[in-house]
Amino acid sequence: MKQELISTGLALADFIHRYPKRITAVIAAFLLGGGGGAFAVASLAPTAPTDPLRLVSETVQLGQLGTQAAILEAYSFTLYRSEQTRAADTPESLLTRLGLADPAAAAFLRRDPTVRQALFGRAGRTVTAEASDRQELLALRTRWLDKEDDDQFKRLVVEKAGDGFSVRVETAPLAASQRLASGVIRSSLFIATDEANLPDSVTTQLTDIFESSVDFHRGLRRDDRFSIIYETLEADGEPLRAGRILSAEMVNRGKTHQALWFREDGAAKGGYYSFDGQSLRKAYLVAPMEVSRMTSGFGMRTHPVHGYQRGHAGVDYAAPTGTPVRTVGDGTVEFAGVQSGYGNVIYVKHRNGKDTTVYGHLSRIDVKAGDHVAQGEKIGAVGATGVATGPHLHFEFRIDNEPQDPTVVLAEQREYVPVSPGGRAAFARVASGMKLQLAAAGQITGASFE
Repeated sequence: MKQELISTGLALADFIHRYPKRITAVIAAFLLGGGGGAFAVASLAPTAPTDPLRLVSETVQLGQLGTQAAILEAYSFTLYRSEQTRAADTPESLLTRLGLADPAAAAFLRRDPTVRQALFGRAGRTVTAEASDRQELLALRTRWLDKEDDDQFKRLVVEKAGDGFSVRVETAPLAASQRLASGVIRSSLFIATDEANLPDSVTTQLTDIFESSVDFHRGLRRDDRFSIIYETLEADGEPLRAGRILSAEMVNRGKTHQALWFREDGAAKGGYYSFDGQSLRKAYLVAPMEVSRMTSGFGMRTHPVHGYQRGHAGVDYAAPTGTPVRTVGDGTVEFAGVQSGYGNVIYVKHRNGKDTTVYGHLSRIDVKAGDHVAQGEKIGAVGATGVATGPHLHFEFRIDNEPQDPTVVLAEQREYVPVSPGGRAAFARVASGMKLQLAAAGQITGASFE
């Protein structure tokens, strides 16, 4: 037995001496793979035996080692690894994090202008490398969007070509998939959506959808909750940006609000509906700014400049200079310019011909008389022009030129536009599927908090 062990040891030593290159390649493969992924690691601690131990003696046949070594010598394999770019990356540092040692590839990445623009000085782009078992670069890819709302993405491809490398940039469409998310409000909506890993653009859509029904500034309560089904747009399986909310549910103060995105066949655009097929679009938004704090209400007040009691024909919202101001409804700009105590002011006449909204003390006017504006469109910015003690927006709502309390009028206005008879069957199918998915999203929250 001792002689057999000695012979085995000598044979293994001879094998390692004859094929050091292949042994090194195998070790490099394990090192490269180990740095790029997660592996299950078995415990090396001894396990107490459950059966009686006995000595087994076997004769080791060494005749096959040469054949196996020849096969190993001829075998080659490809390694893959992904990393995120960093703003301070150099070609060498990026390749090192990818587990590569390839001076020729580093030199090419440094001198090619297309590669430099796509990879270096930019943080957060996912780079995937394909390498040989000798840690040499075979191919490298990364993807990005030129614009945040693009439906197509760019793909940079660097490939080994003979003794050098080639590079090209391709354009391909984003692929849409669906994701479920939900959360419970403990302190604020934005903290809850962050905990649910929702992109900021999805949170903004959620507030836009329900802002006519839910007061996100003052009306949220602890234990209010939300469930969302939304699109994520992917490039070769890599998520690049969030898309549209497809369905959402918001429970606020015990009342459930639901929304479903639907576009009828042949329609130019879609919209959000309740599950009974009624449009959620109100004629007017509840406020002329996305984030606002009302500092002066409608009616009699002590004027902050003149110091005496007088009627206040609108409401004031405090905000920093430059904060965007949006029109609360579709309409036509009736006046845009400077006027008396209003300073820079915009008048918008709305579609019914009776309603007019007024936006005063602006620092900037972005529209002109005669322009058609859509609900939510940015028309100017908060300022302190005219008679004002500080930056704020003076906002009025007039019916037949008579000032009304905007907080009352805007809360009551709604456009009830149902799904057409021809679209009801398709709407019912979409609604049925989304109800099931919203229920599943709600279970995610229940599981995470129990």
